Amino acid sequence: MTSLEAARTKFKKNMVRWGYMWALWAAILWGAWYVPGEAIWYEFPYINMAFNTNTEFLTAAAVITSLNAIAVLFFMFVWNGVLGKWKDYGRTLIQFRKVTKWYFLAGIFGGPMAIFGSFLAIGFIGGIFAAVAALMYPIVGAILANKWYGEKITRRAMIGIAAIIAGGIVVFAPGILSELQGGGSSAWLGYLGGLMAATGWGIEGAIAGRALDVTDPDVGLTLRFTGEVFWWLVVIIPFFMIFVDIPVLPMVAQTITGLPVAWLLLAGITFGFCYVSWYKSFPLIGVGRGQAIGDLYGLFAIIFISIFTLTMPEWNFVLGALIVIIGGFVMYTEKRDDEEIRSVSSDMPNNNDEVEVIRNVEKTP
Repeated sequence: MTSLEAARTKFKKNMVRWGYMWALWAAILWGAWYVPGEAIWYEFPYINMAFNTNTEFLTAAAVITSLNAIAVLFFMFVWNGVLGKWKDYGRTLIQFRKVTKWYFLAGIFGGPMAIFGSFLAIGFIGGIFAAVAALMYPIVGAILANKWYGEKITRRAMIGIAAIIAGGIVVFAPGILSELQGGGSSAWLGYLGGLMAATGWGIEGAIAGRALDVTDPDVGLTLRFTGEVFWWLVVIIPFFMIFVDIPVLPMVAQTITGLPVAWLLLAGITFGFCYVSWYKSFPLIGVGRGQAIGDLYGLFAIIFISIFTLTMPEWNFVLGALIVIIGGFVMYTEKRDDEEIRSVSSDMPNNNDEVEVIRNVEKTP
């Protein structure tokens, strides 16, 4: 082996090792996020709300999710400032047609769909259910990676997908049976929220993974949360204010006080740096592997929530989480050629013109 080949081999091994390290950090911080994500529901004004209608609950979840997005964006701006990337953010933001539009699209699936769905699942069912239900998102990511990136779904990967589905059934089955038997008139919104989270995060990972081919992860992530905040403040919250007979602005004002702000800041910093790690893993090991290792967040969420609430989770949540996690490892631990991690032929934004645009942006002094 020549010195050049040895250097290439060492570089690839380091790249993969760092990719898995970033994905593991994403899982740890993602699991930690469920603690403040659930705690905010037990603070004023939400603890005093009767939630007599589903509309009232949906409005509260929308307010919490929008404030969570603002908190994350705040920490992302601080992070980019520390790294000296504010100018890169501005130069990339104006490339809307070529690049930024994809992060705004990822913001829709990751925010109003996935994070909003997760808050619905937390509020209606509980934090552990929300964490475990969303574990199915690698299924969506694997399918889209196959369609967009040319990633092969091997026999071993299919076994992993089957395990993830089986784990999801273990998580959902008791609640679904209870619903069919008439248990709770509004719990279906929590189960719908869990499905939204799994679908939304899978789609977001696939979109962002390809957009990250031509952008810096820190800048791209900040653009993604800029997009989410835009959708909440410009489109969704005004919609609630106009068409829903619930005082939205007073609810926001009451939330921005004392302990609710502390929980929101804790949620912002854990979720923000979870996303930093998640996005950094995609270019290094691929979206599929990054999402599969990120699935460990379910286990960490159960640990963190159990510690802070001093309660043991239900047996089906633990069993379902373990099955899903095993399925995730089975899917993406099979040996592959390095070239299979990311295909250059795709319908996503990775053509030569867009690559050249971002290269010019990154080189601009």
